[in-house]
Amino acid sequence: MSALRSAALAAGLGLLAGAAAAETIKVGVTPGPHAAIMEKVAEVAKAQGLDIEIMEFSDYVVPNQALADGDLDANSFQHQPYLDNQVRDRGFDLVSVASTVNYPMGVYSNTLTSLDDLPDGGSIAIPNDPTNGGRALLLLESLGYIGVDDDAGLAASPLDVTENPKHLEFLELDAAQLPRSLQDVDAAVINTNYAMEAGLKPGVDSIAQEPKDSPYVNVIAVRSEETHAPWLPTLINAYHSQAVKDFIEEKYQGAVVTSW
Repeated sequence: MSALRSAALAAGLGLLAGAAAAETIKVGVTPGPHAAIMEKVAEVAKAQGLDIEIMEFSDYVVPNQALADGDLDANSFQHQPYLDNQVRDRGFDLVSVASTVNYPMGVYSNTLTSLDDLPDGGSIAIPNDPTNGGRALLLLESLGYIGVDDDAGLAASPLDVTENPKHLEFLELDAAQLPRSLQDVDAAVINTNYAMEAGLKPGVDSIAQEPKDSPYVNVIAVRSEETHAPWLPTLINAYHSQAVKDFIEEKYQGAVVTSW
């Protein structure tokens, strides 16, 4: 074999080895802003040699189970209190490795223009998972409509409501179903990603909204054994890039707030 041919073959094998070594990871998200933002992150990451396969899940439960089972390499859909609750209650060995965005939770209604118009005995739908349900109740408490037992913390439930002067009825529903419940209840407290997926505009259609400096900042989660994975810094840097920040600010106009 000639030296030239040997060199060409070696170069070709080198290229194949490089291609084989390229990282591909699976990241779980929920539909709406989380998915759209991750599409932009994937675009940035690809330029840095990391391919991201985005897997969408329609609820809040499956992405953590899929991550724990090894079907995902990371997920990006939940705030820190929710992850803490899942780790405590379900024994997942998952940790957060970076903050992402905050989605101020809002109160929506098809019939009311103000929460002051809530009738006595009115119905309010809230998420049925512990942390988001508690978050909804704490939002209503901060607005002065109910009182919540301080000992319940972020995982408050309707059973922890200590003051309810309007005798409000709380209906606990799957978070993704809350927008559809608006035709059946006086108001619903809805996570921003599900509100936007349903065509609601948080800054326009909500009749009340959570402060933007709430503690519910979203995170990227991985299995604890993957905290030193070689692809992880690329994923985080891509998410925290100026290109992604500009995309979020332009697309969501304050409905989604960056944490970096």
